[in-house]
Amino acid sequence: MSPHPASFRDPDGFVYNEAGTLYRYVAPSGKAGLERLVSSGLYDTLVEAGLLVGHIDRGPTEEGGCVLQPERLPFIAHPYEWCFGQLKAAAKTTLALQRSALAHNLSLKDASAFNIAFRGARPLLFDTLSFAPYHEGEPWAAYRQFCQHFLAPLALMSRCDIRLAGLLRTYLDGIPLDLASRLLPRSTRLSPGLAMHIHLHAKAQQAGGEGDVAKPRTVTVSKNGMLGLLDSLESTIDSLRWEPEGTVWADYYEATNYTDAALLAKEQLVGELLDAITPRPTLVWDLGANTGRFSRLASQRGAFTVAWDFDPAAVELGWRDVIQHDERNLLPLTLDLMNPSPRCGWAETERESLLDRGPADVVLALALVHHLALANNTPLPRILAFLAKAGRQVIVEFVPKSDSQVKRLLAHRPDIFPSYTQDGFESALEPHFNCLRRAPVPGTERILYLLKGK
Repeated sequence: MSPHPASFRDPDGFVYNEAGTLYRYVAPSGKAGLERLVSSGLYDTLVEAGLLVGHIDRGPTEEGGCVLQPERLPFIAHPYEWCFGQLKAAAKTTLALQRSALAHNLSLKDASAFNIAFRGARPLLFDTLSFAPYHEGEPWAAYRQFCQHFLAPLALMSRCDIRLAGLLRTYLDGIPLDLASRLLPRSTRLSPGLAMHIHLHAKAQQAGGEGDVAKPRTVTVSKNGMLGLLDSLESTIDSLRWEPEGTVWADYYEATNYTDAALLAKEQLVGELLDAITPRPTLVWDLGANTGRFSRLASQRGAFTVAWDFDPAAVELGWRDVIQHDERNLLPLTLDLMNPSPRCGWAETERESLLDRGPADVVLALALVHHLALANNTPLPRILAFLAKAGRQVIVEFVPKSDSQVKRLLAHRPDIFPSYTQDGFESALEPHFNCLRRAPVPGTERILYLLKGK
């Protein structure tokens, strides 16, 4: 029973895998808290509301603990892969969890964004041991962590630059409040919520010596005071907005060289290739998904589909469509394939890389290869080797140099890519894949390939 590399910080239990099944070990020290969660009615309330992962109790252990078998979610994304809307939804879900907990005389003992996952459009908590008994007068122990994991990055993304979301990849325990306070515009000090929860909070941390040896302080907060704090946090988060402006990639389908007929023909062809895959895929990654138009061809066929794109505007628009239609099988996420999510955290194993979470059953790589090869100087053999690691089967599109989009890429740079040809592409895929089907996209010079890893 070896803990998952990301599950070692809580002395009350940990998650582990055994023969491909996920389990949660609850130590004797955590069993009373688990029983309180269940007996209070909070567990049933949250599971029925879709706010907490359910579990099956697999019985006691010899030393007085127990083992749970939690529902296995189809994909775990890291907070630094979420778009603005996802981080905001996760923040509001965390506040809703704390409100429900207080109503049952319990409280969240931590508020890490890494404890939240997405089941399509629905954020939910998957750490069953995050609850502790609430005692009247105690402050919220997770307040600082909530501000660092949720409020600070949302404020920076909203009031400074959306790209500051990348700080979450550097600061895995949330963005330090003193750093957020310095980066935010001075005008945010006039916002009551940001002034209290970031600027004054940062000063209080520094004055209290957090991170160093500090004098003990006694703070008393009534339950009504706690609810008032949650109200203030929620209204502050509601006030933070970011509107995705039209970019080259967010407007890709409107600006593409496809005719309407060619785009529909490509959709039909991709659908046919998906239908030809056996066994039927359960997990699909769409790399370079834009707003998810082609991702939905997989998600609508029942596969949980992760729609990856590096453009935060495109991902945000895709997420808003997921929310609007309450989609359960589609998850848009932010990813730069030239610098994908790495292994990081403790011992470089706490947070899994992109490839650690694969391979997917199927990878879609549509209108992608020419960007990697021609805009980023990545040789075709390296691209195909990566795709072979990412997916068991791949639907990939080759776009020749005669295509207008490729001509646009090469318009202001020398063509130093003599091997970027259809023959070069097919030679690069041969060591890694068997080609099951090759099909031209009607109305274009592009070619789709259905590949199966060797």
